[in-house]
Amino acid sequence: MIATILLSFGVIFLAELGDKSQLMALTFSLRYRWWVVLAGISVASVAVNLIAAGVGHFLGTALPAGAIAVVTALTLLAVGVWTLRDALGSADDTETAPEPPSTRNAFLVVISAFMLAELGDRTMFAAAALASNNSWLAVWIGSVAGMVAAGGLAILVGKFAGKHLPERGIAIASGLLFLFFAGKTLLDAFVPGVDGIAAVALALLAPALTGAGVLAWRFSRREREPVDQPAKALP
Repeated sequence: MIATILLSFGVIFLAELGDKSQLMALTFSLRYRWWVVLAGISVASVAVNLIAAGVGHFLGTALPAGAIAVVTALTLLAVGVWTLRDALGSADDTETAPEPPSTRNAFLVVISAFMLAELGDRTMFAAAALASNNSWLAVWIGSVAGMVAAGGLAILVGKFAGKHLPERGIAIASGLLFLFFAGKTLLDAFVPGVDGIAAVALALLAPALTGAGVLAWRFSRREREPVDQPAKALP
């Protein structure tokens, strides 16, 4: 059983390196408290890997990846728009970032985003494949540990980078990254033939168009703002 736990840990940890869920962990850590993000990842990992181990051991079938991809993309899109709205909602151009959401709201956002991102992901299929020929309990334990470890590594990187970046810039970059993840999720699910640089370029269209629209909106708003007239001298 120990060998299966170590095997599952290694497979899932390596599969998570550079995956979109690890990048999401880094992005969340730039906006929320590290322990909230880690707790959300842990809860989501327990649930997702339990499903994966159960599917692989008892059913041997996969969940409907297409429908899950659509829901995941919509969730990431909503999180991205929400983050951009919070970052750009104030009328002034100061560098002070808006207050982050409450701990409870952040915790629920992290859990829902990670669960949807991992359902139908390659790591879930890897866990299901391991559970089909090994103890599902050992695979579950090892997979959860591997996923949490990869998420913790991303959080550590995010917290270190966050100390050297402006808060408002972090918020805007986070929102655009979530839009990128949404586009990449749909491409991976429905256009599997497109990969590598081409997939990244296509997925970048969503944040690029959104960023251009935001800049145009802010420029037009500035143009419409009245210019203060100098006070007339008294006769």
